[in-house]
Amino acid sequence: MTFAGPTQAWPRAARLDAPRVLDRIFAITGVRLVLEGPCPGGEVGAAYVRWPDGRRSVLTAARTQCGPLADRARTAGVPTARHELTARVDGVRVVVQQRLPGAPPATVDAAVVRQMLQVNGQLADLFAGPPPEQPAELYLTGDGPGFCLHGPLETHSARSARLLAWIRSVGASSGSQMIGDDLVHMDFHAGNVLVDAGRLTGVVDWDGAVRGDRHLDLTTLRFYLGGVAPHLTGMVDDRLALISERRRRAYWAHMSLRQVDWSIRHHDAATVEKWLTVAEEGMAAG
Repeated sequence: MTFAGPTQAWPRAARLDAPRVLDRIFAITGVRLVLEGPCPGGEVGAAYVRWPDGRRSVLTAARTQCGPLADRARTAGVPTARHELTARVDGVRVVVQQRLPGAPPATVDAAVVRQMLQVNGQLADLFAGPPPEQPAELYLTGDGPGFCLHGPLETHSARSARLLAWIRSVGASSGSQMIGDDLVHMDFHAGNVLVDAGRLTGVVDWDGAVRGDRHLDLTTLRFYLGGVAPHLTGMVDDRLALISERRRRAYWAHMSLRQVDWSIRHHDAATVEKWLTVAEEGMAAG
């Protein structure tokens, strides 16, 4: 196989065009929101906005109707933002939500990780009744909807192709779905929490939240720490040691696919290599 390398033109996620979205919200709802500026961090983008009465909120795009799930987390004691306005702009769902205090941590320390582990516990058993007919998909054997794409790994390099072969083998042997009664954030890393004076004040970006197994969120956090703060991974490893090897492998395969695919399509070669290294650590262990 000939590998395309980092210059392959794979589809990229569109970033939020806040001025255009605010104009469209005004045309649809008659509400004129004032753009204050971009929010820090984030891959797709979010913006600070101000209401006519002076309230300050956050504008984001959303793939799903995630407001009720963020509300469910809040009833369990997790600080989440209330949705104040939703609209569909040119086929894309956008949300104006409450602005919570704090900002993403400049550095990740043990205190932040401990508080994130506490949040993860609060998301346990928030659903009752029979599981859904279609459990959450991990995309180990086929492409996800705009993320978890297999093609970029298959053609980027021999290294990424080997990783993809392992991911597919895990899907074939362990299954490619997640079941459970927990609320799963699905993008649970330090960039999606807010802190103020060392205290966790918010968990944001619930777009994509599903019913499933909260240990997938722990795997996301563990994968992230492997790349930015490997000295803090032990606390998360202790929690993940409590679940079966089959689940650990499936969740690690999902995160490897998700992070490496996204990096190939949106970041530079050094970033791709960093996340390939993290992915291979778990691949060797499993």
